[in-house]
Amino acid sequence: MLAKSDLGSRVVVRRFIGFREDRPQFTDVLGDLTEVADTSLTVATSHGVVVVPLAEVHRAKVVPARRGPTAREIAALELAATEAWPPPVVEELGAWRLRAAGGYTGRANSALPVGDPGLPLPEAIDAVVAFYRRQGLPPQVDVPLPLAASVERELLKAGWHAECTVEVQVCPLDELIAVTPPGDGFELSRTMSPGYLAMVADGWGPLPDAALHVLTAVPELVFAQRYDDDGTLLARARGSITGDGRWLGVFGVETAPAARRRGLAQESMGALARWAAQRGATDAFLQVESRNTAALAVYAKLGFTRHHHYTRYQLR
Repeated sequence: MLAKSDLGSRVVVRRFIGFREDRPQFTDVLGDLTEVADTSLTVATSHGVVVVPLAEVHRAKVVPARRGPTAREIAALELAATEAWPPPVVEELGAWRLRAAGGYTGRANSALPVGDPGLPLPEAIDAVVAFYRRQGLPPQVDVPLPLAASVERELLKAGWHAECTVEVQVCPLDELIAVTPPGDGFELSRTMSPGYLAMVADGWGPLPDAALHVLTAVPELVFAQRYDDDGTLLARARGSITGDGRWLGVFGVETAPAARRRGLAQESMGALARWAAQRGATDAFLQVESRNTAALAVYAKLGFTRHHHYTRYQLR
């Protein structure tokens, strides 16, 4: 039987579905294990989320992961993601991007080692350290895996430490639209309301000036905002279109504590998905820390699956 330690693994569950001519009949459920409960297993399949009662489980086991994306696909999505969350300071080191935004968010204040830095790896890493020292920031590198495994090895040799791992999840927009409400109660705007900005600051603390650049400096961008009758902001989300128009990037999905468990997060994503599809985008992506299991479970139910992951390394 599968255990909580198998969460996130590719699994096959043989499910009992009844008898035919006194013979037991089974079907196989193949996908990513997203929940192990006392009475059921939840599996995110290519056709949607399936909950299998334990009483119907004949066998269940972990299977080899499906073929992952190519190096080119990982690089393309990473570049689309950095376009969607643009820092005000970007220096190029060969094909690498050294990003700084006054410390606002890790992904806007870390190097992105996609492509050839034009230097031997030890020298490239020294150049990364020098850049962040000049910015007054801790040196950080977001290492897309398995694309930049050689960079990871060099960082570990040089004494860098892993800070977190981030899952890059994707979903076709037509599938996301099929499982989300339209979000008609959300206002879509090119600008943030004061309430939206205040909710961002509540979760982060005082915002540096660079934060406004990160949040707004994308040509195709929308803020989804849902208000109560008294004008209180109940929920927010940010959507952008990058990657030559293919990718909807979903960022900052948040619901006020008093408005949780009302489906507003799903509504906001439905509103963003429809907005992006009308503009020709075909797929959505989002980035979630691997330790945020609650968010990962919600997104799995909406059809998001892992594309790849990256680990953030820091030199202390």
